[in-house]
Amino acid sequence: MSAHDHHHGHDDHGHDDHADHGSLKSYAIGFVLSVILTAIPFALVMGKTFASSSTTAMVILAFAAVQIVVHMVYFLHMNSRAEGGWSMLALIFTVMLVVITLAGSLWVMYHLNHNMMPMPAHEMRQMP
Repeated sequence: MSAHDHHHGHDDHGHDDHADHGSLKSYAIGFVLSVILTAIPFALVMGKTFASSSTTAMVILAFAAVQIVVHMVYFLHMNSRAEGGWSMLALIFTVMLVVITLAGSLWVMYHLNHNMMPMPAHEMRQMP
């Protein structure tokens, strides 16, 4: 057996097993924030607070983004110190790929829709 086969209560990165885990207080804060960040958009939709559905969608997306951050910090314990910063770099890379993919897909779909729209009826009647 090599020296790496025995961990003696430590993980592979030299940290104690429970050093990066949150306390009951941090889990409670995360839970309360999650409930609040779910209840507010629900109340906004049920109360029909905004006249425009696009405004409502943008507000809900903003609350969703904040809730993602709350979950990552309080439940997944992601920060710049976790795993020597590699988990944060992996997250940033993943977010960049998702943004590029979504933006590119929306751009392509918009231009396909714009360029491939059928002609209006009055233009079709004028064709020889």
